[in-house]
Amino acid sequence: MHIRPKPWARPELEACGFFQADPPVHRGQWQPLFKKKQPLHIELGCGKGTFIAALGSRHPEINYLAIDLIDAVLGLTKRNIESAYADKNRAIDNVQIMSWDIERIDTILSPEDGVERIYINFCNPWPRRRYQKKRLTHSKQLEKYKKLLSPNGEIYFKTDNNDLFADSIKYFEAAGFTIKTQISDLHAADYPGNIETEHEKMYTEQGIKIKFLIAGL
Repeated sequence: MHIRPKPWARPELEACGFFQADPPVHRGQWQPLFKKKQPLHIELGCGKGTFIAALGSRHPEINYLAIDLIDAVLGLTKRNIESAYADKNRAIDNVQIMSWDIERIDTILSPEDGVERIYINFCNPWPRRRYQKKRLTHSKQLEKYKKLLSPNGEIYFKTDNNDLFADSIKYFEAAGFTIKTQISDLHAADYPGNIETEHEKMYTEQGIKIKFLIAGL
């Protein structure tokens, strides 16, 4: 994602009660940061946060972690979360956001955190073969997620990219996941409960089909 620097972002994040500036210190102990202990779901590469804002504000019974790398993006995530919760007249007590390199996710989360679901929405497809190990759905990454997921944990994955989707199916199967749901045109399928991300809306308006799968252990 290309986004212009936003000088206001870091100061706002540091003053934000649901931004964690030092994620590794909470490894294995994320639940105490929330109002109450509940199932834990995470979004990898949350972008501007429209997805996690809608999801978290609709589901107070779930605790959420949203991760991205760039402060300018997370500043927008923060504002979108605040807006979505304000619209529902809800306190922001079930979501935490942070800046971190997802390739090192095992340094901020542990099996003790009991992650039940991971969302990966429209990640970088890294089309050149030499860079494909950087894909968030690559088998190398999936092996890390497996160690964090609870026994019945699941990964929800959406993309516009045909090659990434086809390759990811192979990655999931190679890593020992079972594909529980596989949809080649998400909007035509009218999948219940779908929350549209900013990328999803853009690609759909361009006539590009959205691919979706659920993989479980």
